[in-house]
Amino acid sequence: MLRVCTSAFMRRLREGETHMEEKNTAAKYEHLILSDLQYEPPMSPDFREIYRRFAKRVLWIDGDLVPGAFQMNVSWYCKIPEQDPIFAAHRHAAAEIIGFFGSDPEDPYELHGEIRVELDGEEHSITRSSLIFLPPELPHAIRILRVDRPIFHFSVVTEARYNGSAYR
Repeated sequence: MLRVCTSAFMRRLREGETHMEEKNTAAKYEHLILSDLQYEPPMSPDFREIYRRFAKRVLWIDGDLVPGAFQMNVSWYCKIPEQDPIFAAHRHAAAEIIGFFGSDPEDPYELHGEIRVELDGEEHSITRSSLIFLPPELPHAIRILRVDRPIFHFSVVTEARYNGSAYR
């Protein structure tokens, strides 16, 4: 039987216990499956409150939560944030992939919103479902200009830990 990670199991895992016996031997890989938001990434309290007012974080994974994992964030953007730009110019030591997807199953390529992406000073307007690849150290910023329907967003940074550079 597959179970989601319990908070006690995750606490033991974060504390470095590597040989944990599970009651259900068929679930030896359960720590690799996340079905609930275990914790929020590092961010200032002010930014955390702003984020909660425009977005709904669904899941987060990183090497602190699951040893060996890289960082991934999954959220719904539901309205325009009060802070602009919401994610100020920043960079990562590792590559990143950012995705924005519209929520209309009849027209999945229509974003029903507008995201402005700045890549090293070069601005791009995103109005269709898109994937963006960012090589290491490429400065980038995100502005959410319009949200007509919820926008599904994810980001993957190929490092074990996220430094919180965008969440200020």
